[in-house]
Amino acid sequence: MKKLIIGLVGQVGAGKGTAADMLRDKHGAETFTFSAILTDILNRLFLDNSRDHLIKISMALREAFGQDVLSNTMEKQVANASVEIIAVDGIRRMDDIKDLSQVSGFHLIEITAPAEVRFERLKNRNEKIGEGNMTWEEFIEISKRETERTIAGVAEQAELHIDNSGSMAELEQKLQDMITKFS
Repeated sequence: MKKLIIGLVGQVGAGKGTAADMLRDKHGAETFTFSAILTDILNRLFLDNSRDHLIKISMALREAFGQDVLSNTMEKQVANASVEIIAVDGIRRMDDIKDLSQVSGFHLIEITAPAEVRFERLKNRNEKIGEGNMTWEEFIEISKRETERTIAGVAEQAELHIDNSGSMAELEQKLQDMITKFS
């Protein structure tokens, strides 16, 4: 079976998770996130799922086991998937695509949205501890963190750039067009 593997890169709040969910709901994609690997470990340690903890565990794992440890894990998950379309959410570093880019059918896609839109999305989704009460200044500080600074370099490698500043219907159409292009 030929797989279509969509790797999603973008700044925090751009809509990578929404795009992955749409691919799952509309096209039967299996979705994987780098943060799920980290969250599993945090849950096992009975630590909260804060952005700071996710960053710390990511850095510790990469330091201890190599910068591509999460990429290796993700590549194995993708290889074991039994569906035709796979969405990988949360690519942030070049090492994150090191193994995935070698897999047949892999396409790196950047999801973009203006900072103001991303800020409001973070506050509204309140996915990670403290996001619902986040100030603009805190949002700007998040964008300066090491995990966010590397995204632009990865995004330069993307085959396609999807602007997600419009409606859900517009995003859905752009994703459909993408699937048609790569199928």
